[in-house]
Amino acid sequence: MSKRIDEFMVKLIQKNPGESEFHQAVREVAESVLPYMEKNPKYQEAKILERMVEPERVIMFRVPWLDDRGDIQVNRGFRIQMSSAIGPYKGGIRLHPSVNLGILKFLAFEQVFKNSLTTLPMGGAKGGSDFDPKGKSDNEVMRFCQSFMTELCKYIGPDTDVPAGDISTGGREIGYMFGQYKRIRNKFTGVLTGKALNWGGSLIRPEATGYGCVYFVEEMLKANGKSIKGKVAAVSGSGNVAQYTVEKLMQLGAKVVTLSDSNGFIHDEGGIDKKELDCVMQLKNVKRGRIKDCVKDFKCKYYENKRPWGVKCDLAFPSATQNEISAEDAKTLVKNGCIAIGEGANMPTTPEGIKIFQKAKIMYAPGKAANAGGVATSGLEMSQNSMRLSWTREEVDERLHNIMIAIHESCVKYGKQGGYINYVDGANIAGFVKVADAMIDQGLV
Repeated sequence: MSKRIDEFMVKLIQKNPGESEFHQAVREVAESVLPYMEKNPKYQEAKILERMVEPERVIMFRVPWLDDRGDIQVNRGFRIQMSSAIGPYKGGIRLHPSVNLGILKFLAFEQVFKNSLTTLPMGGAKGGSDFDPKGKSDNEVMRFCQSFMTELCKYIGPDTDVPAGDISTGGREIGYMFGQYKRIRNKFTGVLTGKALNWGGSLIRPEATGYGCVYFVEEMLKANGKSIKGKVAAVSGSGNVAQYTVEKLMQLGAKVVTLSDSNGFIHDEGGIDKKELDCVMQLKNVKRGRIKDCVKDFKCKYYENKRPWGVKCDLAFPSATQNEISAEDAKTLVKNGCIAIGEGANMPTTPEGIKIFQKAKIMYAPGKAANAGGVATSGLEMSQNSMRLSWTREEVDERLHNIMIAIHESCVKYGKQGGYINYVDGANIAGFVKVADAMIDQGLV
């Protein structure tokens, strides 16, 4: 089987050179899915995996905008519409200098499986630009977003493609993009999710990815007779996902000891409290400052240019970016007694790191399952927009919790291997089967 996987990957790499993140994401899925396809030849005969790794559509465009000095700036915009087999394309818009075609193809491919796992009718997509909102004025961000949406609006719509937020695309950016879409199309529709509450947004949406990740880890622990209460947790990142991961962990009785950003991490041995978390939220969401600025107000230590995985913990929640846990980091976490990993970010653990966790029989929740709460709640926002309804906070949170429980059950169903649950195989196969069956039903699409 390893030979078949290698042959499949050689062809993929030849067709998609230089896209290392995409290659990594596809290989992880192929390692789970190709053995399953051997036992279910209808998927092989229909060349399902070969079709799934090819985007249905790739859109790339220039984004010219004026800065505050009146100078013209030019960025590159993308939308990768990967699969619409089970519903309209759905996936975030990422604004970051690192954005390129390969990264967005990896994210769109992951999104197909993640959206399938939610049980909601959503296809997979991803988009974004190499524009960096950091250091830009509100007016500069607005002018960029308006220019970006002027082109993107040709390819999206409530029944076609419904983008959402992602890294550096928060409520401000979604608002500017929605306003431009409405101005051009003269329609008030649920074309974007992550909107403000007073014009079509959903309660719990900002919290959903972090909350959902904790709910998933809670289910993993329950399946092994354990609880979150009293556990020490290390969390990376300090954006939306990390913030609400910390909040939910605190609510469930865990002690969270770390947060980080791209410059370093803070360690509070006594546990981050609500006052400290509020400070981080203000710092990151309003002031857009650096995590080290928290040190002067609280009893925590700051470690420059380091990640938090050397800190002793029971639970680890990588919630920053891809490939942030290396093989060495994974070895350190295992050595320090970590029992469960919940990926709040997309593909934050390297393939070598994943193998170390699985060899040690650690409970390891891959991002496509553990962080699906965000897109699940985006799907709930789409439903509310379609019905012109607004559900209460409690209703949305209950639906989110039930979706994460259902995702866990699907992963267990397809991931049981003796006494160990391989959540990578479980998530990949469960996500694959739903999309693959839809593709077969719909013919050669």
